[in-house]
Amino acid sequence: MSGVSLEVIVLALVASCFTALASVAQRRAAAPAPGEMSLSWRLVGYLIHRPVWFLGIASMILGFIFQVQALRVGSLSLVQPIIATELVIVFGILAFTDRHRVHARDWLAAVGMVVGLGVFLALARPAGGHDHASSSKWIMAGLATLALAAILTSLAYLPGRGGVRPGAGRKASLLGIAAATMFGFVAAVIKELSAHLSQGPAGVFSNWSPYVLLLSGAAAMFLASNAFQAGSLAASQPGLTIVDPLVASVLGVILFGERLDLAPLALFGESMALAILVASVILLSRSPLVQDEEANAPPSTAPVRPLPERLSSLAGPVPRSQGSRVQSPSR
Repeated sequence: MSGVSLEVIVLALVASCFTALASVAQRRAAAPAPGEMSLSWRLVGYLIHRPVWFLGIASMILGFIFQVQALRVGSLSLVQPIIATELVIVFGILAFTDRHRVHARDWLAAVGMVVGLGVFLALARPAGGHDHASSSKWIMAGLATLALAAILTSLAYLPGRGGVRPGAGRKASLLGIAAATMFGFVAAVIKELSAHLSQGPAGVFSNWSPYVLLLSGAAAMFLASNAFQAGSLAASQPGLTIVDPLVASVLGVILFGERLDLAPLALFGESMALAILVASVILLSRSPLVQDEEANAPPSTAPVRPLPERLSSLAGPVPRSQGSRVQSPSR
């Protein structure tokens, strides 16, 4: 299998564009959902009545198609980090609609992401590998991924010290990491599936990969929707952006025997590039454009009662003795 090629880069970037559009659409669809729907299948029923959610689903399907094509000719360790640039594209989409809220640090973070990723891929030179993995490796990888996602999901709802309920930021962050863990596994399954496409429909559907892809993909989407519903993109997007390619790259090495340049000097440069990438992701996620879309939410239509009226309603009706009357204050 060849290393870095223009075809792989173009296909992965197109897939990234569609996954970015899917992230924005799913966030717009899930954000207004009531809090009691968190981690409940009722959230799916709510999303079905949101037309923008179907835009997100369509964009995700198109991203999947281009991702499959990229993984047919490229390695997991190359394709998934490129797709992780979706955060830059999300920023671009939001910046196009509201240019006045773009800060200089936002552009710096976007450039940092691109430079960090480019330097990492140039130094790591992901290459090699084979198209299939043994059943035992797949079972171990699937169980480990599922266990990690379950632990992260449990931690998202575990009360803190003194029984304090977890905040929205913590839930969104941990659910985002759990979803990214599953998406990394989904990418590995897509890699396996792509190797069977040349065998035609019979070869594809007689293999286990499309069925595992449906189950793991549905679980990843469910966790991502709950992460978008739990809090802002600033909390959920960094985990989704960083953990997905990391998990996919690890699985690429373990399952498919992909190789990265781990010479001491190259490893030091890769670590620095990853540090720049992670810092840029966090900085860009805190952009006023990306951080919170609640400012664009419609205001509440409920009238605001004056403070005395609210206090009196809390105190309840004032008992009056028979024949008494309320005297107006003297002037």
